[in-house]
Amino acid sequence: MIVTLDTNVVLAALLSRAGASHLILNLIIEEKLNIALSTPVVLEYDEVLNRKEMLKQLNISASQIEDVLDLLVLLADKYSIYYRLRPNLLDENDNLFVECAFTSNSHYLITSNIKDFKRGELKSYPFKVITPGEFYYHWRCKNE
Repeated sequence: MIVTLDTNVVLAALLSRAGASHLILNLIIEEKLNIALSTPVVLEYDEVLNRKEMLKQLNISASQIEDVLDLLVLLADKYSIYYRLRPNLLDENDNLFVECAFTSNSHYLITSNIKDFKRGELKSYPFKVITPGEFYYHWRCKNE
């Protein structure tokens, strides 16, 4: 199964070991789940996670963030985006996750900001927008 993760899911996974986001990250590391990445998504992860306030909040160094991103890139299914999709989302930056999910044929786009995606024109897209908690519940029901 292929998923696309919003930056807030990666951030939550690094902030706390308790929670669905961290469990999803573990599934990716254990290669039980495939993450889809594109260059814009990796650059977004890098930019957000390397902000001074994020590094302080995470209590890790920039080189440790680089290690996490390197691991995700190593494990990821990588995709090039050759066109731009603009489904009228509230936050223009969220479009890069829609493009990655669409291009990769992801089954799910996992985000904690579900309301930002629900207001867009995504009903005809082949993936489901879902929260980390909902995704992990569905994954456990099917796989454990």
